[in-house]
Amino acid sequence: MAVRIAICNRKGGTGKSTVTVNLAAGLAEQGFRVLIIDLDSQSHCAAGLGIKPTAPFIHDLFSLSTPITDSIRLSDYPGLWIAPADPTFDHNQAGDNELRLNEALDQENLDQDFDVILMDTPPSQDQLLMNALMAAHWVVVPFVPHYLSYQGIKQLVRLMHSIKLSHNPKLQLAGFLPTMASSTMRHHKAIMEEVSRHFGNNRILPAIRMDIRLADAFSQGQPVIGYAPKSRAAEDFSKLSQRISERLTEEQL
Repeated sequence: MAVRIAICNRKGGTGKSTVTVNLAAGLAEQGFRVLIIDLDSQSHCAAGLGIKPTAPFIHDLFSLSTPITDSIRLSDYPGLWIAPADPTFDHNQAGDNELRLNEALDQENLDQDFDVILMDTPPSQDQLLMNALMAAHWVVVPFVPHYLSYQGIKQLVRLMHSIKLSHNPKLQLAGFLPTMASSTMRHHKAIMEEVSRHFGNNRILPAIRMDIRLADAFSQGQPVIGYAPKSRAAEDFSKLSQRISERLTEEQL
């Protein structure tokens, strides 16, 4: 049974797609069957895997009722599949059914075909984000450690709490993930300490430090653990993947 993980932050520029691609690759390397569902029409996840997005897309589920399975394709990275986004999709076409994705995942038995389903989400509170949160079991929240990102975290947590109480009682917070983090920048350190104080230190996932190799890997259409396996970004994503893997193993016991 797959664990569905939404990668969310209502603020843009926090590295959601980078996290999705590299976490997916790290989990696939550990033997999990991983599916990326890219709900953000920027279509960055396909680019990060070196895939040119062509129809059918995951967004066709919402506009044309196309099965998710029609859009799934295997990446060049073993154990990793993707349902790519439509770069031309207008988010206003998503309809008003916030359970559409959850219903399709159930009806198509995709939880039986994969161990992990990672959902990259748009940085806005629209129907696609709501569909991801309605379908998710866990939420990972990437954030750049500065004030505005922290405000976005609090807004998202309030939204998650409302959804958990009203529609999706399985929804839980996997953790907050500092991205582009620097232990030497006083402001970054202060914000991470504030997040830890407010939500609990156990909610902070291993940080992803600033590393130009992440951008280089993305431009080459590869996860960083394949492109630059000795880089600090590869080291950080390996630690993150291991933390999530341990949680997955616990869930399956």
